[in-house]
Amino acid sequence: MMNIFNVLTIFPDIFAPVESGILGRAVKSGLIKINKVNIRDFSKNKHKNTDDYPYGGGEGMLMTAQPVIDAWKSLKCPGKTIFLSPKGKVLDQAKCIELSKENNITLLCGRYEGIDERIIGTIIDEEISIGDYVISGGETAAMIIIDSVSRMLPGVLGNAAGHRNESHFSGLLESPQYTRPEEYEGKFVPKVLLSGNHAKIEEFKHVKSLSETYLKRPDMLEKRGISEKEAAMLLSEYPDNYNDMMKYIK
Repeated sequence: MMNIFNVLTIFPDIFAPVESGILGRAVKSGLIKINKVNIRDFSKNKHKNTDDYPYGGGEGMLMTAQPVIDAWKSLKCPGKTIFLSPKGKVLDQAKCIELSKENNITLLCGRYEGIDERIIGTIIDEEISIGDYVISGGETAAMIIIDSVSRMLPGVLGNAAGHRNESHFSGLLESPQYTRPEEYEGKFVPKVLLSGNHAKIEEFKHVKSLSETYLKRPDMLEKRGISEKEAAMLLSEYPDNYNDMMKYIK
């Protein structure tokens, strides 16, 4: 079954990056469809404006309700409708997995200083943010959602289970990786990766994944928790950090 991403935007040409590479192949093979809808086409204003001044004053302009809602109504099956908003819950891997189970997703890309609140009350099911910072419009955020969600879909990646070893999928960062040559400027690939012992390799990767997360994103480790066995693995790397390690055990 094809997964459809409807995108409501005033800049449909921005989406070229998600129509190439892995996602481009997924589009050509019929695994996903990116249906871009130009909100301006639905404006009843003679100048095709989609924005106006906010009531009560304030800086900037707001997207008006009529063209946005009419653009949404034109969709045959909008499915789950998401507004890309700094007020939304921050996107994470769990949300990407959840959204990958939706056959139809509509992404509303805001511009200017925001949108008329009546749009949210009429058509929006959920607000999602891609991080605690401000960008010029929702199009970049929409592309991130399309990319991150599509990777979870069967057939999109060459390796069906490829995403399972990536950072964040299991609540940990990915372990360091190496390729040829075995030695570069006096730095060597860890011997265990050359051993052919798959059990030892998997154990090594898991330890390093724990270590990477502990050093770079301890907030993820706190959220996920670690087992006593994993704590022992980490202690083999950082034997002086026993007290700190114990707080992550769940």
